Amino acid sequence: MKKLTSECPELKRIFEENFSHYGELGASVSVWQDGVEVASLHAGYALQNQSKPWTPQTLVPVYSATKGAGFATLLLAMFRGGVSPDMSVGELWPEFPLPYASLAELCSHQCGLASFHRGCDVFDHDDCVRALEESTPAWMPPEHGYHPHTCGVMMDELMIRLTGERLWKYWDEHIRIPLDLDFYIKLPESEFNRVATLYPGKMDSSNLDTPFYKDYLTKGRPVYQAFHTLLGLNSVREMNTPAAWTCGMPSFGGVASARGIAKFYQACIGLDELGVFPVEVREWMKQIVVQGDDLTLKTPTAFSCGFMLDPSDSKGKKYRHLFGFNGFGHAGAGGSHGYADPDFGISFAYTMNRMDLNVLPGIKTQNLIHALMREMQG
Repeated sequence: MKKLTSECPELKRIFEENFSHYGELGASVSVWQDGVEVASLHAGYALQNQSKPWTPQTLVPVYSATKGAGFATLLLAMFRGGVSPDMSVGELWPEFPLPYASLAELCSHQCGLASFHRGCDVFDHDDCVRALEESTPAWMPPEHGYHPHTCGVMMDELMIRLTGERLWKYWDEHIRIPLDLDFYIKLPESEFNRVATLYPGKMDSSNLDTPFYKDYLTKGRPVYQAFHTLLGLNSVREMNTPAAWTCGMPSFGGVASARGIAKFYQACIGLDELGVFPVEVREWMKQIVVQGDDLTLKTPTAFSCGFMLDPSDSKGKKYRHLFGFNGFGHAGAGGSHGYADPDFGISFAYTMNRMDLNVLPGIKTQNLIHALMREMQG
């Protein structure tokens, strides 16, 4: 593996192909190594009418790429409060439906609470907590299935019980502001003019034929419920509003630049000057807690305490490379993505506004990741 010292020509070629071959509208890629940004690519437009150029400072809603920041914040608060991932959830939150589950099991999507038993309002945290407490787990550890929305309520409530404040505020005070990150969980009004407009992806037969989308599109199915029982921000149109940008939801409410996400992941592997995350927290981020068939995403997945990793089969062979060679991070619906590869001091982030119809990274994102891997191999 080599040290990256240039603008990464192979990565740049693939970035340009995303525009010429895959309909990219506006996008950025940021790559850092050993505390320094080594590649910053940006092109296109923040608006479909091409009246607003995309710049390195362009922000965009990043959906579940927010989860990395959210769980990192929770883990830091746990560490500072003397709380271990092995502790049972019920010691902090007695009303939780699975009180004997560990915090590690909660953070790795094992608690069987991927949906609420009834609809609840994303803007009413207390009602979301009540709805969650009234819900019955659909499975027990060690089974797991991605919790796309409910885990944000879990993070927020645990943070309130640990520190007395919402997660977005702890993120601002202890991580975002000290590290000067262009990565917001609750966007200030002063930054509204930097936000690009998202445009939805188009469905085709390859999407519709997957087990995930068959369930996602069928009302009443568990996968459909997981993505639709939290009400208020269920469309791309709704995500293009100040209400979405300021909701403070740590599972999908983040607004960020690629540079902000990639710089955050440098801190996750201890390459920030401040050393924000202690070594114990960094270990919690990168150590796999569970892997195997995902009951929500209908494909093998792997999770640490809140972060996605590439799962392996029984012989140790990875099913896919979405996080570099041996990294961790989090995908966002439509394509936004960020990860750290600690063995090589690398972090990567991609943000865009022409969405793919994918929960896990689609072709544009994958091509960029694989191009970076080729760059690292020389």
